[in-house]
Amino acid sequence: MNRLMKRPSRILLALFSAAIVALPVLAEPTTKSPVGTTVDEFALDNCYGKKVALSEFGERELVVLAFLGTECPLAKLYGPRLNQLQEEFGEDVQIIGINSNNQDSLTEIASFVHRHDIEFPMLKDVGNRVADELSAERTPEVFLLGKDRTVLYHGRIDDQYGVGYSREKTVKRELAQAIQEALAGKPISVPSTEPAGCHIGRVKKSEPTGEITFTKHIAPILNARCVSCHREGELAPFTLESFEDVQGWEDTILEVIEDNRMPPWSADPAHGEFANDARLSEREKDLIFTWVENGMPEGDASDLPSPPQFTKGWKIPEPDQIIEMRDTPFEVPAEGVVDYKRFVVDPGWDEDKFIYAAEARPQNSSVVHHIVVYVIAPGKRTGLEHMLAGYAPGAVPMHFGDGIAIHVPAKSRLLFEMHYTPNGSKQSDLSYLGVCFMDEKDVQHKLNGRIAIRHDFAIPPNDSDYKVTAKYRVRRDEMLLSMTPHMHLRGKSFSYKAFYPDGTDETLLSVPNYDFNWQLEYILDEPKRLPRGTEVRCVATYDNSEANLSNPNPGRTVYWGDQSFEEMMIGFMSTIDAE
Repeated sequence: MNRLMKRPSRILLALFSAAIVALPVLAEPTTKSPVGTTVDEFALDNCYGKKVALSEFGERELVVLAFLGTECPLAKLYGPRLNQLQEEFGEDVQIIGINSNNQDSLTEIASFVHRHDIEFPMLKDVGNRVADELSAERTPEVFLLGKDRTVLYHGRIDDQYGVGYSREKTVKRELAQAIQEALAGKPISVPSTEPAGCHIGRVKKSEPTGEITFTKHIAPILNARCVSCHREGELAPFTLESFEDVQGWEDTILEVIEDNRMPPWSADPAHGEFANDARLSEREKDLIFTWVENGMPEGDASDLPSPPQFTKGWKIPEPDQIIEMRDTPFEVPAEGVVDYKRFVVDPGWDEDKFIYAAEARPQNSSVVHHIVVYVIAPGKRTGLEHMLAGYAPGAVPMHFGDGIAIHVPAKSRLLFEMHYTPNGSKQSDLSYLGVCFMDEKDVQHKLNGRIAIRHDFAIPPNDSDYKVTAKYRVRRDEMLLSMTPHMHLRGKSFSYKAFYPDGTDETLLSVPNYDFNWQLEYILDEPKRLPRGTEVRCVATYDNSEANLSNPNPGRTVYWGDQSFEEMMIGFMSTIDAE
């Protein structure tokens, strides 16, 4: 039994609010603002190798220098936004894109320009000289220059996209406002804001030293912890499959590790042990930090481990049936917020099915951030009680085998819940599900979908610490396999606590800093016995205040609803009957 439970279970749910795999970050306040400084003349090659000088745009009243990167998720979204600003302000303003990333080649920059229909000049800042002059740190980061090429405004473009959040629409258009004020001859009311984005990948000026090398020490860590998502064709914003891939991303890597944003894992280590714990060990962190501090020596090629092998086809056995999410592809816009899309499908199951393996697969992994497939039982309108399968970057599909199966009643339908992440260019997707059936006579354990759920709540406006409690009572002895807390954008924390019939209690899972972008399934390392009469109490805390940057509208009362601007309170659990 124990061997069965250690296998990864159904879903690693990675819910995402349309911003970007949590890599972009807010910069720390700079010690000296560039506002008021004058930018010297420079000339850089554009993406086609032609030299372009700042002085060529001397007739323009204003120039915007926009630092961008080809793989930074926010840069992909804001490239088209800068196009719109160029069109909005016409010949009074010239936007110039600058790529200072050491890791981005002219070919990659040209591909970025074509993919996102960039209409303004895109220049390559070899050796990051212009970035150094302006102390630019992020992509995207903009500098608005006046007629004399003095910096009038510095910071972000607007407030729609940020650290793990995206707004339905822009509230503050800081760059546009600064341009309007400058053209009108007015002082800039907000001359500086903090940019959000990836670190510029600068050329390193120190010689690599030390015994810690990429080939011997760092590659094994990346292969084990990161490459499943950070590889070609997956949703993560850049690849980490080779020494060359890492160059230029080291500052961003250090930042997300130090902030505990990557690898994504939110469980408090004081409660429970989990088979899919994704955290880096302290030794792994120390090795990465020391390696970067030492100048990132590559090491001996003979020390390089074999690359991890990933299944290109189905990760489960060849499916007995493949079911598409709907008849026609869904069109994903280039930018903005695409809230949950739900498609109901009739798989044609006229008899009960016993499913021992299920895998949801994206047809277009560049924009599909997560898929959850629910079973809608006959006579039910929705199907939140039982998740059949799911997909998220790096997730392992449901494949129990050894006599464990999900029982699906005849005439059930399937609900595909799709969450898309716009990536700066229009896309389409037709995702699908594969399932493997087992004969009922071979089923030894039926997987139970249990929930603690609460619908009747009303989160008051501007309340930063609103708690909702839901309970599940165990009616017969069960073995708890996994837990998946589920809230939306106002989610703050979530906990599971068991109150046993003998009067004792135990915290099964605590997620003190809930992150809507990475809502994981926590799979117990050892199954937990829940005796009959146990009460599992889930407590969800919500932040409906302005301090929650993901909050779509802190001034409204929030009720239960399907979309992310509404809220849910569900504590999902997977169990099997105890022997």
